Amino acid sequence: MRMADHRIYVEPVGDQDVTVLDRVAEEIEAAFDLPVLKLKSLRLPEYALNASRGQYHSTKILRALLSHVPHDALRMLGVTDVDLFVPRLNFVFGEAALDGRVAVISLYRLRPEFYGEPPDEDIFLRRAVKEAIHELGHTFGLKHCPNPKCVMYFSNNIKDTDRKAARFHGEDAERLSRKLEAVRAAA
Repeated sequence: MRMADHRIYVEPVGDQDVTVLDRVAEEIEAAFDLPVLKLKSLRLPEYALNASRGQYHSTKILRALLSHVPHDALRMLGVTDVDLFVPRLNFVFGEAALDGRVAVISLYRLRPEFYGEPPDEDIFLRRAVKEAIHELGHTFGLKHCPNPKCVMYFSNNIKDTDRKAARFHGEDAERLSRKLEAVRAAA
């Protein structure tokens, strides 16, 4: 049973390749069994830029996304192509509000060419999907998992992202299922 009145939105933050957004939206829909809609691009908030680092503060982008959440959105994922950070880390692949409504991922460090490798669209898209599902998992209350194959495993580097699957395992899958059942029952 799908939820007609609740959906997940995917919103580009800045300019994005439609192919990436389509693939991410398709995989999110399969992972969460919820309808996914794409929004028009949100302008990249310049106040999120830390000029000395040359990176954008992901928490500030989350705040900008939160101010644009549609009324019928269960969750919203922002997708950006800029390098993200939080003050305690050199970079992040994404960030989400635990049990919140918004998440953001960065495609910047997911491309193989960032690591001096030849471009590979399949690897790039798999990485984007994993990070999108991971961050949205946080919005459903899931914390980092100790299983390196679980999508909820913390990616400290790109090898961690490559190692994990694009699905939930064990207790995380059960927790998500219970959470989605509760949302459906409340609808």
